[in-house]
Amino acid sequence: MSLRRAFLSRVASLSKFNGDEVAETAAADEIEGGEVDGVVAPTGEEDGDRWERMLPELIGEIVRRVEAAGDRWPFRKDVVSCACLCRRWREVTIGTVRPLPESGKITFPSSLKEPGPADAPIQCVIKRHKKNSTFLLYLGLTQTFMDEGKFLMAARRFRHGSHTEYIISLDADNLSVGCNAYLGKLRSDFLGTNFTVYDSQPPSNGAKASSGRVMRRFASKRISPQISSGNFEIGQVSYKFNLLKSRGPRRMHCTLQCSMAPDCLEEGFPKEAQHSTGAPVILRNKSPRWHEHLQCWCLNFHGRVTVASVKNFQLVTTADAAQPQGTREDETVLLQFGKVDDDKFTMDYRQPLSAFQAFAICLTSFGTKLCQ
Repeated sequence: MSLRRAFLSRVASLSKFNGDEVAETAAADEIEGGEVDGVVAPTGEEDGDRWERMLPELIGEIVRRVEAAGDRWPFRKDVVSCACLCRRWREVTIGTVRPLPESGKITFPSSLKEPGPADAPIQCVIKRHKKNSTFLLYLGLTQTFMDEGKFLMAARRFRHGSHTEYIISLDADNLSVGCNAYLGKLRSDFLGTNFTVYDSQPPSNGAKASSGRVMRRFASKRISPQISSGNFEIGQVSYKFNLLKSRGPRRMHCTLQCSMAPDCLEEGFPKEAQHSTGAPVILRNKSPRWHEHLQCWCLNFHGRVTVASVKNFQLVTTADAAQPQGTREDETVLLQFGKVDDDKFTMDYRQPLSAFQAFAICLTSFGTKLCQ
């Protein structure tokens, strides 16, 4: 009874949020034993049978609203509640809520650590706040750069002696290593040319946390409560040292441990407690071409970048980067980052990178470097 009440309360709030009372009215009629689209639920009928007799189309619409949740994270317990009502609800929920590599949708916070889809990139926007050295990542909901989007994660830059750290968190108001929204961090050297990416969760079974301050065990519980937290090194990003600041684009080199697409249980839900990684992924920036008429270095960002900047880049695998110059136009860009306004940048990524890894790589582009 308490589960049903909580779920109905969630449906009602979603209906009001979307300016539509259809789902709320339908759910209320179900509870009162009324008729919903030709489905009669007699008074005194077993609760399980009432939920079982709802039309799959109506169930699917409710589940889709719970999954979408506008600009907010849908709570995992709400989607699980849908699947726990009865067999039919479970089947519809499994068919509607799919893992990120299959659906291309970032639904749960755990999706931030899953590889993106392979067929098309996920388009995001990074907003920079220079006053407090904060960077906010949003999922683009439309093709326009002015869209606020759905907030995903945030990072803040801290200076620690001779190096700089970027703390990445799910909570834009709580950016500290000990908070329960901590995702990981990025650490740079004094010159700003070499960066190390740390994940709050182990990239594979048996991975050991790096030495340093030990985090509380309950940190990052919003990502996966079953896995203990720490600082696990998952990759490095380096820029070619350029003491004379000669003319030309930056040269990047990235080595990352990328998770494989998550295996699924028979029911279709991902096994979050099991991690597997393949061979390290090595990326290099795609070489731009010199435009004689514009007198600048150019890359084709397909309309996603509108302002020329030394920070703009596209990353491809080393195999693609080694192709002859004439065949490089067809190489697959795994991550591209570019400027569209004074403090607004686009970030588009795809498999095998996750949103967290892509965001960490893009953060390395901010700040003064001797390589530029």
